[in-house]
Amino acid sequence: MEKTIKVINELKNQGLIEDYAIGGGIGSIFYIEPVLTFDLDVLILIKSEGKIITLSPIYDYLKRKGYRAEKEHIIIEGVPVQFIPVYNDLVKEAVEKASEVRYKGVKTRILTSEYLVAIMLQTYRPKDRERIIKFLEEAKVNLRTLSKILQKHKLKEKYEQFLRTYYGKK
Repeated sequence: MEKTIKVINELKNQGLIEDYAIGGGIGSIFYIEPVLTFDLDVLILIKSEGKIITLSPIYDYLKRKGYRAEKEHIIIEGVPVQFIPVYNDLVKEAVEKASEVRYKGVKTRILTSEYLVAIMLQTYRPKDRERIIKFLEEAKVNLRTLSKILQKHKLKEKYEQFLRTYYGKK
């Protein structure tokens, strides 16, 4: 995966993306026990002339380098990568405040545990609910920071409902 991350960093260096952060299942493994995941979710900030965002420059660049598209993914060094443009204020803020880490010596950016929990709470698929529980039980989640994020993005009530449902807390 380090080769894949190097290619993603190259996209930033070439100006094809402004910034990025790894999220999803692979982003989660920096904090909790590994979870089954198929792909690498890369949340990206990209320049857009209008309201329509196009990933064509990214895909064209990667295809010229010999990588191939497969449905919504592009296979980079054997890893299916899904580039996801930021789609709301929470995700934009999460990418902007991502942590810089090293993966096998390669610099990369991952979403913080607090933003991962907030995004999972927002999307709220069954696998997200399971991961939220794992994060709250296994990861270092700064509850004060999480609370501020949830308050800002109007997710506090949903979080309290989640706690009541899964932990019986009021």
